[in-house]
Amino acid sequence: MSTVRQLRSSLKKSAPGLRHERALWDDGVDVVAGMDEVGKGAWAGPLTVGAAIVPKERRIYKVRDSKLLNESEREAMFERIAEWCDAWSVGHASHAECDALGMSAAQRLAAQRALDGLGVYSERVLLDGKWDFVGGGRAKTIVRGERESLSIAAASILAKVTRDRMMRELDGHFPAYWLDENKGYPCHRHRSALQALGPSTVHRRSWAYMDSLEWRGLERFVPDDGQGTLFV
Repeated sequence: MSTVRQLRSSLKKSAPGLRHERALWDDGVDVVAGMDEVGKGAWAGPLTVGAAIVPKERRIYKVRDSKLLNESEREAMFERIAEWCDAWSVGHASHAECDALGMSAAQRLAAQRALDGLGVYSERVLLDGKWDFVGGGRAKTIVRGERESLSIAAASILAKVTRDRMMRELDGHFPAYWLDENKGYPCHRHRSALQALGPSTVHRRSWAYMDSLEWRGLERFVPDDGQGTLFV
């Protein structure tokens, strides 16, 4: 595994544990996956869900909620986590699927793709937050789950780094939107570029923030009354 520099002192007391996983293992559940999403609030790019199945005995250190780590720290941890996990996967719902399905359905789709990518059936799933976006009665939701559960924290880093790498690659095709810096999320530079140029082909075109933009070639995506979709 790659070497990761010492954690900042502010992070040393925020380590997630295995309390939730061990409770399920002790109940006879063999395969437990942690899951987390990233990109739900972005204006461009995919919505991404990570899934991680962590070993019962081998531990790894310096894993934290991805939001507590800076970009270089997440990148340094990515390979270590990927090598350590018994199985891991990342699923995406594209910007077009986010428009066509709505964000809730898109997140469920990305989650199912992540679970399918594990190559093993997860009997129970630990989710960050209050919403069960897996369904089927096998999920446990945990508020601030990335700081409570090691498997959710691992999934959060895998998802975040994977999506960030995708957005940096997209920046090479759409440099005017500063996607390498904002990763598709709202910020002043991103908004200014949209106001000046209109959306690119990787922007989510059904969102309300698009109402005030000038449209320069692309059609606006507007969901209809449920019978199909409309473009205006």
